[in-house]
Amino acid sequence: MATRFIFLSFCLLFSSTLTISNAKIFPTFPSSRITPEKLSSLISNSKDSQGLYKTKYHTQILDHFNYNPQSYQTFQQRYLINDTHWGGSKNNAPIFVYTGNEGDIEWFAQNTGFMYDVAPKFKALLVFIEHRYYGKSIPYGGYKEIAYKNASTTGYLSSTQALADYASLIIDLKKNLTATDSPVVVFGGSYGGMLAAWFRLKYPHVAIGALASSAPILNFDNIVSPYSFSNIITQDFRSVSENCYKVIKGSWKQIEETAKKPGGLEKLQKAFRICKSEKNLAIESWLSTAFVYTAMTDYPTPSNFLNPLPAFPVKEMCKAIDDPKTGNDVFAKLYGAASVYYNYSGTAKCFDLNGDSDPHGLSEWGWQACTEMIMLTGGDNKDSIFEESEEDYDARARYCKEAYGVDPRPNWITTEFGGHKIGLVLKRFASNIIFFNGLRDPWSGGGVLKNISKTVLALVEKEGAHHVDLRFSTKEDPQWLKDVRRREVEIVGKWISQYFQDLAL
Repeated sequence: MATRFIFLSFCLLFSSTLTISNAKIFPTFPSSRITPEKLSSLISNSKDSQGLYKTKYHTQILDHFNYNPQSYQTFQQRYLINDTHWGGSKNNAPIFVYTGNEGDIEWFAQNTGFMYDVAPKFKALLVFIEHRYYGKSIPYGGYKEIAYKNASTTGYLSSTQALADYASLIIDLKKNLTATDSPVVVFGGSYGGMLAAWFRLKYPHVAIGALASSAPILNFDNIVSPYSFSNIITQDFRSVSENCYKVIKGSWKQIEETAKKPGGLEKLQKAFRICKSEKNLAIESWLSTAFVYTAMTDYPTPSNFLNPLPAFPVKEMCKAIDDPKTGNDVFAKLYGAASVYYNYSGTAKCFDLNGDSDPHGLSEWGWQACTEMIMLTGGDNKDSIFEESEEDYDARARYCKEAYGVDPRPNWITTEFGGHKIGLVLKRFASNIIFFNGLRDPWSGGGVLKNISKTVLALVEKEGAHHVDLRFSTKEDPQWLKDVRRREVEIVGKWISQYFQDLAL
């Protein structure tokens, strides 16, 4: 297998495990623009089909940190709002804000059920803010081909600009609602969880607290091992079935050897039901992506977040691999496992390994992964479920230079937000942050797993997967998940209670 480095979009993401030769991080976008006429119709409080929210737009400045003429350009930033249970500004009822991830905000709003579940208890207004350069929040008049054209126009896509967007929008929204004394709590999962935690640190005057779920804020600057990500995936599968682990681990060389033989590519294409004949089938990437994302979303109930999946999909994958009906046919076993992730609904007749499908608008994560989000998670030790390899930063840097014309800044995130000796630093500086991590989530290796202070708390659940606490609750939820959510509600409630006590002074 070629040197493997990962541009994983947390939530899932569109991006996949990539090799240098088949990286497809910089797609060609169709011409698209939000015209004034279209924008006018969008602004008119349109409701989504499920009635979960109304859609609104905020006029946002392009560059919050410079005073060049181009900095004052504006764009329309989308946000979604649900006031069904809001107690109103006269009662200073709270506002719960979701700090948008690397994709279409509607997708995240429809998959963050925890906020809808707790809104009645707190009489909270719900707001979901879309991250700049994603979804419909595109600068340069909504022209994607301009916004994504080169480093000069895409250069305004960063976490710091996004956080400033959120602060500006929240302050303006509170003013418009005559709700300046309503407390704000920010919520986020994955990259959104990182943004929520960083928002509380950078804008404590705007938000009284943050729930940061599955936020790998320590996955930078060699704070944690580059092997932690794949080690957790390995343990997820190995804990279910030793045979399952061994079959996957031993399959990579068999795939490579088969591909080199005469007629090998045709054999692989047939074994894995590949739709089109390609010189580079990228089967290793296709399979490893399925294993990575299945480990991330190893939820205890059925889900449809990334793809339709059953409860405990890792177990279902291993059940397919351990199926005695497949005998010693490794490719049949792998096909059965991959089908759990790619075709659990049973509707796909074949698989297009080189398709450009991006249903949730996550593709610009490639830019962020090449500039500031230098998360070194590509190492695989000798026990890894993947082939043994070293993290190759130089290969990543070369790719980024070729694809985007930029050099990565691997030390910027820790310079801007910190991370090293985080307990020592945040113990007396930070307050009112919840870090949730499920230990079955490979990103938990870069998460905060211990309490830092009485108000910067780590909730850790060994059976939890990627931001499982933020999903809609169901009757089938295990007791541990109910307990996690109950604890989160208690903590947020204390923050709000303390705020009102201070407000009354």
